Amino acid sequence: MATEKRLFLLDAFALIFRGYYAFIKNPRINSKGMDVSAIMGFTNSLFEILRKDKPEYLAVCFDKGGSDLRNDMFPEYKSNRQETPEAIKIAVPIIQQMLKAMDIPIIEVAGYEADDLIGTLAKKAEKEGFKTYMVTPDKDFAQLVSENIFMYRPARMGNGIEIWGIPEVQEKFEVEKPEQVIDYLGMMGDAVDNIPGLPGVGDKTAKKFLKAYGSMEGLLANTADLKGKMKEKVEANAELGLLSKKLATILLDCPIDFEAEKFYVSKPNAEEVTELFKELEFRRLQTTFETIYGLSSTQPAVPVAKKTSKPATKNKEEGQFSLFGGDINTTDTKNTIVTGYKTAENTPHFYQFIGTPFARKLFLEKLLQQNSVCFDTETTSLNTFEAELVGIAFSWEAHKGYYIPFPEDQNEAQNIIEELRPFFEDERIEKIAHNIKYDNKVLNNYNIRVKGPMFDTMLAHYLINPDMRHNMDVLAETYLNYQPISIESLIGKKGKNQKSFRSVELSQQTEYAVEDADVTFQLKQLFEQQLVETDTKKLFDEIEMPLVPVLTAMELEGININIEFLNELSNNLTTDIKHLEKNIFNQAGKEFNLASPRQLGVVLFEDLKLVDKPKKTKTGQYSTSEEVLSKLNEHKIIQDVLNWRGLIKLQNTYVDALPNQVNQDTKRIHTDYHQAVAATGRLSSNNPNLQNIPIRTERGRQVRKAFVPKDENHILLAADYSQIELRIIAALSKDQNMIDSFVNKEDIHTATAAKVFGVSQAEVTREQRGNAKAVNFGIIYGQGAFTLAQQQGISRKEAKELIDNYYKTYPDLKAYMANQVDFARDNGYVETISQRRRYLKNINSQNAIVRAGDERNAVNAPIQGSAADIIKLAMINIHAILEKENYQSKMLLQVHDELVFDVLKEEETQLRKMVKEEMENAFKMTVPLDVEVGVGQNWLEAH
Repeated sequence: MATEKRLFLLDAFALIFRGYYAFIKNPRINSKGMDVSAIMGFTNSLFEILRKDKPEYLAVCFDKGGSDLRNDMFPEYKSNRQETPEAIKIAVPIIQQMLKAMDIPIIEVAGYEADDLIGTLAKKAEKEGFKTYMVTPDKDFAQLVSENIFMYRPARMGNGIEIWGIPEVQEKFEVEKPEQVIDYLGMMGDAVDNIPGLPGVGDKTAKKFLKAYGSMEGLLANTADLKGKMKEKVEANAELGLLSKKLATILLDCPIDFEAEKFYVSKPNAEEVTELFKELEFRRLQTTFETIYGLSSTQPAVPVAKKTSKPATKNKEEGQFSLFGGDINTTDTKNTIVTGYKTAENTPHFYQFIGTPFARKLFLEKLLQQNSVCFDTETTSLNTFEAELVGIAFSWEAHKGYYIPFPEDQNEAQNIIEELRPFFEDERIEKIAHNIKYDNKVLNNYNIRVKGPMFDTMLAHYLINPDMRHNMDVLAETYLNYQPISIESLIGKKGKNQKSFRSVELSQQTEYAVEDADVTFQLKQLFEQQLVETDTKKLFDEIEMPLVPVLTAMELEGININIEFLNELSNNLTTDIKHLEKNIFNQAGKEFNLASPRQLGVVLFEDLKLVDKPKKTKTGQYSTSEEVLSKLNEHKIIQDVLNWRGLIKLQNTYVDALPNQVNQDTKRIHTDYHQAVAATGRLSSNNPNLQNIPIRTERGRQVRKAFVPKDENHILLAADYSQIELRIIAALSKDQNMIDSFVNKEDIHTATAAKVFGVSQAEVTREQRGNAKAVNFGIIYGQGAFTLAQQQGISRKEAKELIDNYYKTYPDLKAYMANQVDFARDNGYVETISQRRRYLKNINSQNAIVRAGDERNAVNAPIQGSAADIIKLAMINIHAILEKENYQSKMLLQVHDELVFDVLKEEETQLRKMVKEEMENAFKMTVPLDVEVGVGQNWLEAH
């Protein structure tokens, strides 16, 4: 029996766009600032096919200049498509370079689309006995499906691969044969390609017509059967329908031959692919590439000497000499030829565990002689409150380090950590770690407080390249060309079967742990210099690193919550939710699943017909997103639906969730603050996220009421910067009108309204002040007339006049904004008051929409970032005073521009004064900072 011949034809642009948008919320940016999302997405799809399907024949088809035939037939064809994103324009030549290196055929013919090339090749291959798989998410290809031609829809968003043969096409489109998909597309039209179709004919109607008449021509020959407006529309647009069918028809006669031998999958040029992947920083894809083609990047050309981990003993040769000998090994590393990434297997190194009291004594003597040491804790849990030490690794020289294991018995473990206390509390020795806050919190469980200068490689890289990922493995691969040992290779994947690190063999613990410390030590040497080169060393030394012990103390302290109050609030919310559901069902005339966007869409747009042309999602169902519904909130049912959603989210995310996040030992909530997430410099809060508690609604504000002091001797104090972003933009822009308003302690929104509307401040109406306030804050976020008009319920003309008058009132502000954009275009970044950089890779993009986003960020980022810098400085200064003057009051939370404290009642007056002074004087500007301070028996009352 002959082997089945299979041909895979990939629709390049469909897969490239799909890959790009798959990462749209979290773009993949490499260390050079390049958006590689489209390349990565396409390559993932290609590799999945190569790995899973192992095709014998394969090619990738590209558009080249669009379809001449369709443009001649209908000049408006595809005319409404948005300009191609810059990242995709950059991606295409690189993807073609990769395909050439992999020896995969690229098919493109000027004047023809990839659809037509795939259609022609598929039909020609079929005649030569091939089974062809058209790899594309585009449903239009269903028209080509036959006994030997299939649609191959790649996996996405949790859905597996779909293979469509004739039965699947018949079921999806409700047709007898795949060719009728052309008629279906012609009747429906296609908004993406700007194929007009028959007006008023959607998915259901097209399927109904095909069942009755079989084709477009069959429908047009029987319009006498139709009634009313549908009859009129179809008859009046008969020619448009026939044209749409032609536009939707994939060509099968492109000037291209199918020569099977040219499509055969052969061996790639591994060196070229590896070089390209290194340039792109595709670490995981490089590994996948090697696996697919049976290559190995870890086999050195000559043997590499490597010392095995041995217990340190009293023996002179095995203990003192091996522990502190100067030579790593006797192999000259220059003679070692390594392809791909360096690893522990192919890189000379000396990692040793310290297993006896005598060896630890010798080790500590040497440790205390160092000026700078990297350490890394290995623990039983990522939850610092539960984590027990399994071991600590140390390194102060590249490719060399030591590991001290800790026993499970916590009394014995405490005895060992006591031996190391002199190191951790030495004010002279610099401590290096990756995410040092985690290690500090773990050591706090053993009553160890890390002192002396600290260097966190995660935070250093965050300042050097804020848009890139900052985990150690990625940094090792990117900057050291070194691939660390995977933790999953030792303890298994996440889940109930994952082992504890304690169960790992000691020699493997040593290799893994010391490698982490070694790699982090090497990264520190690089990043120290790069902080200087990017002019961010002062920011690192004076803000980010001093903030680490502040956040550590806040996270360890936690905050008290009133669980009984939350339970009562949950019951009230349940009552309100049920009441809203009843109202919604009454208005809808039936009960349905409110949580189902599909069912809600049918009720709103088919049953109630709230709008003539409702917006649909890519999957064809009605869009019921908040953005869509908020524009229709003049309808009572829409208001009720939005309120219902708000209450459900509040209940699930906070009211019911917060009690479950109370630490069972401390009986308090302990949020985690992350410094290396937001590119603006703002802190983010997790587990729970206390920064997103809604405060614009009464119910949302009630959640804050659940946060209470630690006991009856304490009270909560909240200190909040007033209009800090407006004060910053006034200072940065040097607009004297705006500065004067703040210096004179005027209400900025009233002052703005008076100037914009040409009246005295006493004559400003509430509506005028509201409009002025909207412009004041809208300017920071690049708001235009359209958005302002929608937000304020005024006409676009009125909104434009308001903005024009605003810029006339504050001319220096407008000039500052223009200068910021110009600076960003010239330099590729903007800066805060503390030289925190926000890189704007699309500021010179040819795509107007993408470029406009970075232009807004050029103005907004320095303002938001400066506000973040100022409150961080205030936190550092306040924490230092709390410690120095032995306050019993504690700083608990930072939420945007606000700090929350647990205050001993006896210290209230003193603390209130100190906090206000420190926050207002954290950074001196031409515009004074203003802080409002309040106290209360709960956070809401204090705020």
